[in-house]
Amino acid sequence: RIKSGRFQQSLGSFGSNRLQRTRLKTLQINVGKVCNQTCTHCHVDAGPERRESMSAETAEQVIEFLAGSQVETLDITDGAPEMNPNFRCLVEQATGLGKHVIDRCNLTILLAKEFTYLPEFLATHRVNVVASLPCYLEENCDAQRGGGVFVKSIHAIRALNELGYGQP
Repeated sequence: RIKSGRFQQSLGSFGSNRLQRTRLKTLQINVGKVCNQTCTHCHVDAGPERRESMSAETAEQVIEFLAGSQVETLDITDGAPEMNPNFRCLVEQATGLGKHVIDRCNLTILLAKEFTYLPEFLATHRVNVVASLPCYLEENCDAQRGGGVFVKSIHAIRALNELGYGQP
């Protein structure tokens, strides 16, 4: 229960005295802290030296949950979620269940040697790629994410555009 106070009064002003969730539509999972970048602003402190990563057993439990639920969207996040060894399986199985998948991508991973298959894989599975650049200026972006990240990110965006991303 919500305790009395300003929050409770604020809820009352909107005609409600309690919060109640409706149907769960999106399941967001953080698959670890492994990343190919070391960003100064990273809220999970991810990076190339980190090894925390969702296990295959946990990934299977996620898929089992999705299969038995009305969840519509699986939102996969991390430093670079694509670096988790279970990423492909999660995407394939979730889309196989008819779920919409979001990949919170740092873009440069799409150009990394072992991950060049990713743009086509994501397009094939109709994965919604959510990516960001901290700034539209190359020097600011590189200062936050590392040298060359801005240019690599632009190349990755163009590769996604060629596969239909960002197109009407």
